[in-house]
Amino acid sequence: MNSLSKQHVDQIIQDLTPPNEHWRQKARAHLDTLTKPLGSLGRLEDIAAQIVAIRQGEVTKPLNKGVYVFASDHGITAEGVSAYPREVTYQMVLNFLRQGAAVNVLANLHRAELHVIDVGVDADFQNIPGLLHHKIANGTRNMLHEPAMSDEHLAQAIKVGAEMAANAAASGKTIIAIGEMGIGNTTSASAITCALTGASPSIATGRGTGVSPEAFTHKVSIVEAAGLKHFSGAPNPLPLDVLRCVGGLEIAAMAGMILAAASHKLIIVIDGFISTAAAALAVSLAPATQGYLIAGHQSEEPGHKLLLDHLNLKPVLTLNMRLGEGSGAVLAMPIVEAALAIYKQMATFTSAGVSEASS
Repeated sequence: MNSLSKQHVDQIIQDLTPPNEHWRQKARAHLDTLTKPLGSLGRLEDIAAQIVAIRQGEVTKPLNKGVYVFASDHGITAEGVSAYPREVTYQMVLNFLRQGAAVNVLANLHRAELHVIDVGVDADFQNIPGLLHHKIANGTRNMLHEPAMSDEHLAQAIKVGAEMAANAAASGKTIIAIGEMGIGNTTSASAITCALTGASPSIATGRGTGVSPEAFTHKVSIVEAAGLKHFSGAPNPLPLDVLRCVGGLEIAAMAGMILAAASHKLIIVIDGFISTAAAALAVSLAPATQGYLIAGHQSEEPGHKLLLDHLNLKPVLTLNMRLGEGSGAVLAMPIVEAALAIYKQMATFTSAGVSEASS
């Protein structure tokens, strides 16, 4: 496969290496000297060691947080897979720009700079200020009848995400949250999950925005039909083919940003089902990406747990959320900050004059 999208991915990941294992072990050794029983801070210690490994021992600088929300429409909405009309994608982008959404509240609360990127909303924003204008097309095609994207559109979306990561690194961001907005995108995420994990559509598909039982049954049938159309006879499809055939422009952009952010050694907090589908594709393309990922939370979507297990990621939070927007990822950021603060600021047994446990 010598496609344009593969060329873009190869260019992004050419310098991608895993987090530094030497620094992870040094961090573990330091954590064991702090004034606490060994391992008593649980996941906070794991997160701290991961940050030290990613940043190769540079922990003096505070975390500089950014949130990136990619928006696009999906042709599959023509099949009645969502409880909300397609226009809601456009309306919610305007809501983000007016500071009215949950992610706005959470980003402002936790001092994370929010960026909203249009990669494929089926509307004309007419250069509205505050929005990053990178529209590739007015949504994807209907994946039930044809591939959701051309290879050219897929490559363009991946490139947009990579550019966002480069801009984040250049502006001094050290930790990013990845979110999305797109009516119909849980159907794409379910199809991606089936293709990557081998799970059946009935297990990988959830209710998304809250469809009725009858509509849910229909949604499962659509996910199954899309998988049969594009991957019948191909039990292990290539990740770029999965993305092109059943993905979304925003999912492709998120995958591109995750790959490039890992190349720039940024801490990447992924959000819910759709964000994690993008991460799973990124890890399939470049396994070293996995070490830069923190799962912000586990959503109510059943496919999300399948993907987290597939990626061997444990969620920081479980709050029964299913909103998207990057909301769960932003909520997890203060916990990541707490882990780093503990690593930097806690006294050691020696410095505090505290006796250690007897062997």
